[in-house]
Amino acid sequence: LIILHLPVLYVFNKIDALTIEELDILDQMPNYVPISSQHEWNLEELMEEIWERCNMMRIYTKPRGQVPDYDEPVILHSSGNPTVEEFCNRIHRSLMESFSHAWVWGKSAKHQPQRCGREHRLMDEDVVSIVKKAG
Repeated sequence: LIILHLPVLYVFNKIDALTIEELDILDQMPNYVPISSQHEWNLEELMEEIWERCNMMRIYTKPRGQVPDYDEPVILHSSGNPTVEEFCNRIHRSLMESFSHAWVWGKSAKHQPQRCGREHRLMDEDVVSIVKKAG
């Protein structure tokens, strides 16, 4: 007999129809997010919880001279915090051949922006601008 333990997240909808006392009872349960899809309550918290539990992180790209692209992040698994090199390889395998350095804004940067090499470890929602070698 093999017993598997799968992670679970309970999503309770229609919290707008509950009383405060009923919400207090729900609050005692582990691994849950209360939402109201009709009123769009707590949907952001639900998304954050899903990202965290799936060990995924969003890295945003910033082309030189432009604003960061917050609409289409590069998705990486967060176990061990991926490096700038792993980020570049996710975009295109040949990118590292012309890589000079990266400018990084966000939680992983000591100052904003920070000039980083290929081994710099990224964190969720960092913004990265890749600089290619001259010539």
